[in-house]
Amino acid sequence: QVQLVESGGGLVQAGGSLRLSCAASGSAFSIYVMSWYRQAPGKQREVVATITGGGSTAYEDSVKGRFTISRDNAKNMGFLQMNSLKPEDTAVYYCTLGHGTPGYWGQGTQVTVSS
Repeated sequence: QVQLVESGGGLVQAGGSLRLSCAASGSAFSIYVMSWYRQAPGKQREVVATITGGGSTAYEDSVKGRFTISRDNAKNMGFLQMNSLKPEDTAVYYCTLGHGTPGYWGQGTQVTVSS
């Protein structure tokens, strides 16, 4: 069983930065694809960024060049560095692990960007 705990969310002004962390329990962390999803009020949940166990990454178009996903397989940790934040980035951010589709979800961390 895998458990995920996100941290690092908060309130930041537009143009600021935040770094989200995801701590994973359990074994075989490195074999999973890790993704960060977000859900804004009244909107559908969307995938923001994905990283494979080998480090290949992909990003949703609106965050390309601003967000960076990374992972430390030795420490069972994942990260989402968010720069140049915009009010439209306001959402609850979730860390996930899985193969193809997410099988495990964290509880989410709130990110609020003020204008």
